[in-house]
Parts: sequence; C-alpha cells; structure tokens
Amino acid sequence: MDQFKGQPHLPKFAVPKRYDIRLKPDLSACTFAGSVSIDLDIVTDTKFIVLNAADLSVNSGSVFFTSSKVFEPVKVDLVEADEILVLEFAETLPIGVGVLTIQFDGVLNDKMKGFYKSTYEHQGEKKNMAVTQFEPADARRCFPCWDEPACKAKFKITLDVPSELVSLSNMPIVEEKVDGPLKTVSYQETPIMSTYLVAVVVGLFDYVEDHTSDGIKVRVYCQVGKANQGNFALHVAVKTLELYKEYFSVQYPLPKLDMIAIPDFAAGAMENYGLVTYRETALLFDDKHSAAANKQRVATVVAHELAHQWFGNLVTMEWWTHLWLNEGFATWVSYLAADSLFPEWKIWTQFLDETTEGLRLDGLEESHPIEVEINHASEIDEIFDAISYRKGASVIRMLQSYLGAECFQRSLAAYIKKYAYSNAKTEHLWAALEEGSGEPVNKLMNSWTRQKGYPVVSVKLKDQKLEFEQSQFLSSGSHGDGQWIVPITLCCGSYDVKKNFLLQTKSETLDAKEASLADIRSAWVKLNVHQTGFYRVKYDEDLAARLRYAIEKKYLTETDRFGILDDSFALCMARHQSLVLLLTLMGAYREELEYTVLSNLITISYKVTRIAADAAPELLDYINQFFINLFQYSAEKLGWDPKQGESHLDSMLRGEILTALAVFGHDLTLNEASRRFHAFVDDRNTPLLPPDIRKAAYVAVMQRVSTSNRSGYESLLRVYRETDLSQEKTRILSSLASCPDPNIVLEVLNFVLSSEVRSQDAVFGLAVSKEGRETAWTWLKDKWDHISKTWGSGFLITRFISAVVSPFASFEKAKEVEDFFASRTKPSIVRTLKQSIERVNINAKWVQSIQNEKQLAEAVKELAERKY
Repeated sequence: MDQFKGQPHLPKFAVPKRYDIRLKPDLSACTFAGSVSIDLDIVTDTKFIVLNAADLSVNSGSVFFTSSKVFEPVKVDLVEADEILVLEFAETLPIGVGVLTIQFDGVLNDKMKGFYKSTYEHQGEKKNMAVTQFEPADARRCFPCWDEPACKAKFKITLDVPSELVSLSNMPIVEEKVDGPLKTVSYQETPIMSTYLVAVVVGLFDYVEDHTSDGIKVRVYCQVGKANQGNFALHVAVKTLELYKEYFSVQYPLPKLDMIAIPDFAAGAMENYGLVTYRETALLFDDKHSAAANKQRVATVVAHELAHQWFGNLVTMEWWTHLWLNEGFATWVSYLAADSLFPEWKIWTQFLDETTEGLRLDGLEESHPIEVEINHASEIDEIFDAISYRKGASVIRMLQSYLGAECFQRSLAAYIKKYAYSNAKTEHLWAALEEGSGEPVNKLMNSWTRQKGYPVVSVKLKDQKLEFEQSQFLSSGSHGDGQWIVPITLCCGSYDVKKNFLLQTKSETLDAKEASLADIRSAWVKLNVHQTGFYRVKYDEDLAARLRYAIEKKYLTETDRFGILDDSFALCMARHQSLVLLLTLMGAYREELEYTVLSNLITISYKVTRIAADAAPELLDYINQFFINLFQYSAEKLGWDPKQGESHLDSMLRGEILTALAVFGHDLTLNEASRRFHAFVDDRNTPLLPPDIRKAAYVAVMQRVSTSNRSGYESLLRVYRETDLSQEKTRILSSLASCPDPNIVLEVLNFVLSSEVRSQDAVFGLAVSKEGRETAWTWLKDKWDHISKTWGSGFLITRFISAVVSPFASFEKAKEVEDFFASRTKPSIVRTLKQSIERVNINAKWVQSIQNEKQLAEAVKELAERKY
C-alpha cells in the first residue's frame, strides 16, 4: 500500500480506454451521486488497481472488476493526501481487458474547481448551477479516474437533471428522456482525450447560434436575458474556427462548439473540448456598457481557447512540465487570429505587453524555466503564470520570426497531424520545426526553455566596430551565469539597412565596414528590431543618445520606441542606469500618440512615482508635475468625448491617459471627472460617461474621497450594487482602493471579503494606493486565516500575496513578510511568496541607489518646469 504514496505519477498497471459516467447533481442540496464503468487494459501482473479520487465518498460495496470473472477488492482505500484510490484484490488480475465499476457521492463545492456550484439570479430568485473545472488535476473530484494528461480515453456521459434545466457536455445530445421532474440526457461518445478536458454544465441559459462555412454549429450560452451580449464572441468564434482550420490544415475535430459564460469562475476561461467555459467578463460584450478594452479581451480570450482545440486538446502535452506548449502556443496564436480579424487593432504591437510581463517575472532569481519539473499535483497551479503563457508565447514568436512565417506554419501542421489524438513533448515540436527548416531548432530553443532567465545584450561602438556582449539580466542587479543562443537583429540609420546573426558566445564584434553599415559614425543603431527577441539591450551613452534623438524625430517604429523605453526602465530598476537618464528618455516621448507605447509609458510612470515616494518624497510633487506635463499633449488631442469614427486604440488610450492624470493629481481632470460622474449617477444612460472613460472617472472620484467626504465612495458602491454587468463591477472594484485615505482603503478591503463580491472578483479590489500599502498589509495578516480558508485551494490565493507584498520597498518589510509566512506557507504559495519578497528587496536596493544620485533634485526640478 505504502509504495503508492507520495508518487508524482500513478503506477502503469492498468490503462483506461473508455469511461461510461453517470452523474446526478442535486442543485438544492449541493451534492451529487455518480457511477462510472471504466474499460481497462491490465498490462502487467498486479493485485492492485490505483487511480485518482479526491473529496469523494466511494461506496466500497459497489466496486467490482469484471474480466474472465468478477473480482471484488479485499481493500478499498482512499488516500486523501495523495488523492488516490487504491483497490487491493486477493488474487492477481488477468492480463487483458476488463471493466471496473464504482459508485460514489460528492459535494458540489464552492471552490470553483472539480464539480462545483455557481450562483445566479433568475426572475429575482437565487439559483444554483452545476459546473465543472478540471484543469489541471480536478476531474478526480467529480469521478474516480486516471487524472493525468497522457492517460487519454473516450468518455460516454449521461446526466440525470431537473427537466426544466439546460444540460451541456463536450458532445451533442443523443437522447433525452423526461420522467416527471427529472430527465436523463445522454451524449455522444467523445473522441479520445484527457480527463482535464471533460466538461458538464447544468443550469438555466439562453443562447445565440451560428454555423461555420463547413456546418459546425457554434453557440454562446449565458444567463437568461443576456443573450444579445453573446453576439460579438459568436462572430469571433465562427471566424476563428475557419481561420485555424486553414492555419493548422486540420478540421475542427468535433461536431459542435459551445461557449458558456459562468458567473463564478476562477480563471479567465477553460478550453474543455467542445464546451469552453468562460468568466462573464471574457465572453460577454454589451454595446452600451462595455469598453473597447473589454471587446479586445473577449476577442483574444476566445481566440486563445479555440487554439487549444487543436493545440492542447487534439495534441496534448505528455505531462505538466510541458504546460507551456499548451499555453504559450495558444497565447501566441490568439494574436495571429485577432490580427487577422481586426487588423486596425495593431495587435502585434500590443503583443509587447505579453513579452514585457514575461521579462518582468523572468528577471527574478526566483523565476523558473519554461519547462519546469512537477513532482506533485499541488505544484501545478503556480506554473499557470507569465513564464508559461507570456515567455512561452514570446519565444515562439522569436522562433517564428527567425524561421519565417511560411516554414513555421508548414512544420506546425506536420506536427499536429503526426501527434493528433495523442501526447507530445517540447522536443517533438522542435524536431518537427527542425525538419521543416533545416535550422538547429533544438539546440537554439533549449537555451530558452531549459534554463530560467534571459540575457541583456550590451552594445558599444569602438573604432567603427560594434562590440556585443551577453550576460544574464536580473532585476536585482546581481550577475547570473546563464548563456543563450541569441537571434540578433539590428538596423542602422534606416530599416532598409539590416543585419541578422546568432550570438552564440559571450561576446562578438561586428565590423561596420564589412557589414556595409555605412554611416555607423553618426546614425542610430537599434538592436532587437521590432522587439521580436526575448532579451534586453543596453546601449553605450553615445548610441543611447542617438536613439533618444531618433525617438524625438519619429524615425523609429512604435515597437522599437516601446522596446527602448522598456529596456531603459528595467536597466534603471536593476541599477545599471540612473533615474535621471530614464526620466530624460521619457521626456522624448512627449508627442507620443501610439496606444501601446503610451500605455507602457503610463505603467512605468506609476512605478517611478511609487519608488520616488519612498526614495525622495521631497521631489514627488515635481515628478507628478513632470508626468502631468508629459501626458498633456495626447490628453488634449484625445479630449474627453469620443470622436466620430475614431480608432479602437484611441478609445482605449483615452481612458488610460485620463486615469493617469487623475492619479497624478491634475486638478482640471479631477474636476471634469467629478462633473461627468455625478451626471452618470443621476442618469446611467448619459452620453457624458461612455464605458471607455468610466474607470478614469471612478479613480478620479476616489482621489478626493476621505473619511470626512464619503459621498463619491457611497455613489460608486450604489452603481456597483445596481449593475448586473460583471465588467462594470470589476471596473468599480479595481478603482475603489486607489483612494489616498487609509481608512477608506480598509473599508474597501473589508468590502472585498463580503458576500457582495464574488470570490473570483475579490482580487480586483487589491489595487491599493501607495498611502494604503501598510493598511493592506495589516489587513492581510489579520484576515489571513479567512483568506487562506476561502481561496487556499485554488490559484487566486497567490494574487493576494503578490498584490499586497510586492509594492513595498524596504529590507525590514521583506524580513517582516518572511517572518509572518514562515509558519503559514504551503506548496501552492511558496513560489509566489519568494518572488514577492524578492521584488521588495529589489525595490529597497533601487531606493538606496536613487538616494545616492547626485544630480537628481536639479534634474527633476528642471524636467518639471519644462512646458511641452
């Protein structure tokens, strides 16, 4: 018995081939009863059958294995710590095929995983729906199974549910028999697939429907009365299915695709085969009350989940170590789809936000490689992070841009054909791409997926020679010892003068004359052209000054302007460059109008203000003034009101610019926001506050709320309580704690834990003002037991830690956090905790280095007085 405990994988005695599952959920008692018959192939002599089960009570008298005869187990053990069910038989089981039958009962939990309940209102009455969420390892909470991605099988599902409800699963319904208040619904058998993709949803829903050109029925389901909010996602889904069929050269493998909005849902969405589940905010779009940013989110999430129908569902990773293959790939390809459907969104420029988030996490010593060893189910949740998704997507983009789009697509289609309906590892993908391209893909890519981190490439000009050197970049400023094969691209003075090579050693020199870089003496030189590479660049002073000039003169593409800014900020944080240099560079962006570049400029300005508040509080007013001046130009161009026929990107930018001006305390913006907000509170349909600027108005209103002036806060809570649109609710939640009064921040944090906020949404309320930092930390300690109990079994718990801990900037605080959690850690938070503490230490070192900058005060005052 003990031999099965503490193992990462189930033993390989038996291989499941087919499951026949019957479930009967009771939505008022929040329980379910079930039975499963599993066709098993016994492949070695054994007296044991070991499979996964958790939070289920198994009726041991109902367990049988039938082959040449009926075998009854002498022992039925549920080992909760390892989430396994061990069946021991008196004699050795015959090799070959047999059927294992088990009856069991379970609880529809409120943890948003396994088979769980979600609540909704119908005609003023509270109701429960039953929903599944099995990725990564929670199918075992619904039925006993071999809950590992490589154990693929077919699934035949039957449900006994109240006859007035809609019940959905992966496949279309074969038959429905009504028997009074209950009906029995049987579904077609699925193709061969992994357990984590099995799905069931039972509740009251409306839907909208369409078909692809080759007849696949696509539906979007949502709460009754919201059907028209599903039309945009439906349009995207139909077009995306057609696009992927072409791109992967493989048909969508199922007869139908359902997408459904679930009111309580921990992740953004889940790619269950043929029945994709979503948070409402990621699927529904309301023409009147959703913002442009919501529209874009719906499009990219739908495209991401549908990519998984091929990459993940049809070809599945062998084990969670290769999770990045699923997630990184689906992230990358969702941009391909969105770009094809909405070219005016310039989505590949926006992809840089993904790369930046990947670089940000991977610059930590507590990062992890893209391929990460997983030894226990409890470790899986934490790797659904920016490394698996964003770094994964970025290195795929880097490789595609190196190999060329056509070759990449051809090789990919070959890979999908070869591994369809089975499992693959990272090296299988590299082999397919290597075969298709003739390039050393395996060698090149192992340096990016097998080790954590990435390089900074330093470049300097000496006697008409460019000298390159790579070293591992760490935000802490320390030196790592990683080395990479770096695909270098560079332009000199114009995008027509280009040079590409692989930097395979620590350093290399390029002779400008031999490389025909004629005017190297005076021209700008830009590495990592269009930012397709996953690395940072550090230029010598002369080259940096030329780039600053090129930005002012608008010689560079928006992707390159973005990259120069982002690298400069990262180098400043790692103390490789002064804050004065960073601020001077930021000044060169005063006439910037491109959404993605300005959006990053705003993000960086928030971080700089926060660090300055700790390092040089006496300069804060000047720094705020500098940023107000910096954003004036674009704010005036955009104005408060949408213009006829303006771009999607301008709609998104207006909200971000106005939010920034509010945060930096720009009085005119705060006054105007207040005027428009009051008009909105009186009339929710006023044209004065369109969805794109609501968040800006909410943040602005909260800037002037205090214990003695609460009316703006009370009004916002009223809007929160009266809306039934989740996007509106999350907009408000993410604005409330930006208030500078710590007493109000504490009220907001307590409100977030109340029954008025769905537990999936609580983390939105953690965006706390710098004045509320200490309050939030005290609150986290006070409420930790409650938070740990409520969110401890999912991945949202990590968001509480990172949001509250990371903004601090002192070594004492890092120690205090460490001490508090010393007796309170568990496997699912270890990595996030270490990363958050590391961020605090990085901030603390950054504060010290800013305090030592000699020219800082003069430079900041001079910058603040500049009128643009």
